[in-house]
Amino acid sequence: MSNCPYEHPGTRGPTVALDVPAAARRGPSCPRPDAGRRHRTKRTPVGGPGVPPRGRPEQGSPPVSAEPNPIDSADDPALVPVLPEAVRQRVVVLAATVLGGLPLDQVPASLRRVARFTPAKRAKLGGTGIAAALAGDPAFRQRVADKVADAGGELTIAVTAGTRPAAADPVEVGALAYLLRPDNWVDLVVGAADEVRTETDRVATEHRIKEAEQRADRAEQARAAAVAEHGRLRGEAEQARAELAELRAELRAVQKELRESQHRERRASEQAATEKGRLARAERDHQAELRRLNARLADAEAAAAATRAAGAQEHAFDDSRVWLLLETVRNAARGLVRELALDPVEVVPADFVAETADTPDRPRAGARALAADDPARLDQLLAMPRAHLVVDGYNVTKTGYGELSLEQQRNRLAASLGVLAAQTGAEVTCVWDGADPVHGIAPPPRGVRVLFSRKGEIADELIRRLVRAEPDGRVVVVVSSDKEVADGVRRHGAYPLSAHTLLRRLARG
Repeated sequence: MSNCPYEHPGTRGPTVALDVPAAARRGPSCPRPDAGRRHRTKRTPVGGPGVPPRGRPEQGSPPVSAEPNPIDSADDPALVPVLPEAVRQRVVVLAATVLGGLPLDQVPASLRRVARFTPAKRAKLGGTGIAAALAGDPAFRQRVADKVADAGGELTIAVTAGTRPAAADPVEVGALAYLLRPDNWVDLVVGAADEVRTETDRVATEHRIKEAEQRADRAEQARAAAVAEHGRLRGEAEQARAELAELRAELRAVQKELRESQHRERRASEQAATEKGRLARAERDHQAELRRLNARLADAEAAAAATRAAGAQEHAFDDSRVWLLLETVRNAARGLVRELALDPVEVVPADFVAETADTPDRPRAGARALAADDPARLDQLLAMPRAHLVVDGYNVTKTGYGELSLEQQRNRLAASLGVLAAQTGAEVTCVWDGADPVHGIAPPPRGVRVLFSRKGEIADELIRRLVRAEPDGRVVVVVSSDKEVADGVRRHGAYPLSAHTLLRRLARG
């Protein structure tokens, strides 16, 4: 029971006009019921034993108002304590849980749409509306309280009786007291608010203590780091002093060496003056010697002119001897061809290699070059007699126009090589990777041999076989930007060129 000396009609117990937390610190005392309620009609208890009937007050008693009080003090917003946030949220959760079980006509109009939600969604989306309805609609609050009381356990029974178990959650006690409104519900709510506030303060204090301990640890670590840094700086200072002493010693040595250098410079200047006089005398002697040599040069030029005249006659004689020797060799070669009965051949070494490779339709005829990127070098090599150009097909097409399909790449390169073969007259062989048979390929142009590598063999290996099949001394040019291919054919006497060289030559032609 409260110690409040004022009775509040229309309530089930004393009610306090609270301003939490100030009211919580006042304890069970209570202000006058008309405190803070201006323009409200003052009432005194009416009825009951020991109370005179209405209209007949006892002598000395204050007049009794005949008008009823329009505000039930238990639901007067001015007398309802301010709920802590945790208690308010728990009240909303309890109301949202039982809201769906109320008949629709007993639910305030503002909450009827919320009542169709799940309990968790009601508390989340309609929490503000539920709290407002509980505070402003006593009948709705009473219905919610009845539902909570029906579904409650031992704690609900204890709160309804106005007691509070020692181990009970203050948030739960405050929420149940606010809804069930026992006689001492204000004290229960205020007590719960005090405990929640105390717990919050305790947690905050522990947090501040923990932060203070952490700051102390960091300060200790900073102090230890500062001590270590101080020791390091002291060591660096000692080292700097030692270095300064060494630098001073070096400075004294440098100053001494500078004085010696200046002395040597003066001596060198004197020697230079002496040497300058000597050189002047030598220059005069040199001029005299130069005039003498010029006279001898004129005599030598005259003798050389006479020698050139005699040499021209001797050169004509040598030319006739060389021509006669070459003519003898040529006639001997003709005689050797007749003696060996060698007939002109219609096949070349690459044709024998082509028999072990895959060809699209029919073999066609197609260079050793220096590793230069100038297309003129390719022209020079292909101008040699019986030159053979071997092209790594996909290496060239993927470098020049890799965005085309494989069929378009093959056709475009074959057509360009046909033009090059017609211009140079060289043998041209284009090699493609072809583990699987390739059907529907257009016939290669005249003068171009197209080969596909066999199954289990790559184009690089077929190119090496073509180069090894050629006789020593024949010009074989291999076009490939693959360094491994270039190094391999170079060891067998071929001339490797990059794919860019051939592409530039084909673009120019």
